[in-house]
Amino acid sequence: MAVVFIQEFTADPSGDRETGNYDAVAEKVRGGPSPDGLIVHTAGYDEDAGVFRIVDVWRTREQGQAFLDGVVMPAVREVMGDDLSGGEPPSREAWYELHDVIEG
Repeated sequence: MAVVFIQEFTADPSGDRETGNYDAVAEKVRGGPSPDGLIVHTAGYDEDAGVFRIVDVWRTREQGQAFLDGVVMPAVREVMGDDLSGGEPPSREAWYELHDVIEG
């Protein structure tokens, strides 16, 4: 069954919609082949919860973790430095199995 990987980052209380680190990392990640097992990637502000939320749906957790470890984290380190000092860690990060997925 498919799984979700979710990350939430506390949104800037000033209301600034600049996504800074996310956009820089996404630019480095895009353009390569479509990640094996990715069903959908979403990212956006949830103003009610006060977070910038990234939600990925993967066919398997192993495929998602391989992409995070092999592609995303090297891009994050390139943008933020090896010590990841260029930003706040996620306020929430979790994997969970989905009960149902409808693909369009």
